[in-house]
Amino acid sequence: MPLGTRPTERADAARNRQRLLATAREMLAEEGPDRLTMDSLAERSGLGKGTVFRRFGTRAGIFGALLDDGERSFQEQVLGGRPPLGPGAAPLDRLVAYGKARIHFLVEYVEIARAALDGRQPVPPGGQTPISQAHIRVLLGQLELGSVDLDLLAVQLTAALDGPLLLYVSAGDVGPAEERLANGWQELVQRVCRP
Repeated sequence: MPLGTRPTERADAARNRQRLLATAREMLAEEGPDRLTMDSLAERSGLGKGTVFRRFGTRAGIFGALLDDGERSFQEQVLGGRPPLGPGAAPLDRLVAYGKARIHFLVEYVEIARAALDGRQPVPPGGQTPISQAHIRVLLGQLELGSVDLDLLAVQLTAALDGPLLLYVSAGDVGPAEERLANGWQELVQRVCRP
């Protein structure tokens, strides 16, 4: 989801949203995703079930909101954080840092992403976020790559990061997979961007 302003909401609704998200994060840390339900979230947060259902709609909606909240935080780091992820570093260094940070984000949120899938929907074939493709395209444009289709290259590199790859990695494989994926990203980008 591209970074933007949240729809205007009443002050009490904003407080409830923050309270529900904070409570959901606590429950995830303590009990894992399987124990987080609409009822348990309402009970633990001290808010009514109607409030939880209006806010999220479904159990998958809770996880979708957590994923959205994490995505916004990640995007803020990319747009204004410290280099090399944030502005101020060489384009190639930023591209490598972006991929590694994106992979780390996906690994950190893999259980939330899995739980955000509504059981009635298939796993998406390529859930690329527009900001990833735009950011990668901007960084590629700052490199001297010659006569390369930068738009297509940005799409291809984005697919290496934002596809549902980690949704298929078993929970026991995520840790080792993160380092391998990060190293693979760095090698891929350094080879593709070689002058």
